[in-house]
Amino acid sequence: MSQAITQITSSPLTTLPALFTPNPQAAKRTLEFFTAQIRNPNTRRAYARAVSRFAAWCAEHGLHDLQAIEPVHVATYIEGLQQQMTAPSIKLQLAALRVLFDWLVVGQVLPVNPASSVRGPRHSVKKGKTPVLAADEARTLIDAIDTSTITGLRDRALIGLMVYTFARVGAVIKMQVEDVYVQGRRTWVRLHEKGGKEHEMPCHHNLDNYLHAYLEAAKPGAKAYLFCTATGRTSALSSRPMSQSDVWRMIGRRAEQAGIKTKIGCHTFRATGITEYLGLSQETEFKAR
Repeated sequence: MSQAITQITSSPLTTLPALFTPNPQAAKRTLEFFTAQIRNPNTRRAYARAVSRFAAWCAEHGLHDLQAIEPVHVATYIEGLQQQMTAPSIKLQLAALRVLFDWLVVGQVLPVNPASSVRGPRHSVKKGKTPVLAADEARTLIDAIDTSTITGLRDRALIGLMVYTFARVGAVIKMQVEDVYVQGRRTWVRLHEKGGKEHEMPCHHNLDNYLHAYLEAAKPGAKAYLFCTATGRTSALSSRPMSQSDVWRMIGRRAEQAGIKTKIGCHTFRATGITEYLGLSQETEFKAR
């Protein structure tokens, strides 16, 4: 089994699973799918893992010809996953196969899409799984951060940005220093969201204080990334932007230091901000009646 598709996130795709290599046209078209068709790196990684997993399953079951893949094979594969994965994960696996095979059909590599008629497991959600902090817990977490160091100022500003703007962590780590600016005597932030969309909004006064305290201490250039990693075990910051996993580890450390028992992650603060905002909106609406 080739390891190539999963390497696309860090280097050019040079090899493919054996299922896609015998036919040069199929290999080229698959390569194009992961390099040119999918722009979101998170989607690319997820789909790459899904396709690699399916290719490995085909190899284990003696399916070495891409043209020989039929709906019954895809259905059998999806059925087997139900013993190993949750319904949302299985639906992602099936979605990856559907869009890849669609791409191959459009490129005249396959006559039909063998995954198009396969149905995934039913799944409905009435309550999200993202852990949410109460407003006082979020305040406790932020107040517990030691801001005598540059990394403490950075972490407070980063967490505050996610709480007060409801921003996704992916949008926050893409920010550059120039994305924090003053307009009309207020501090604004520019977020780079999914699909190349930009979202600009004024800052809450607490966030304003967090950001300016951090920037005054860090003194980065306008074109530098806003939130960068620390250099080794020192408190000095590098020029390398924090990754999502860096933020996740930082949040875990800060939560432990603050005595927060809830298992929180990168999306917790977005969910916390939205939940508090909706609660205040409902309360205001009720009082207005």
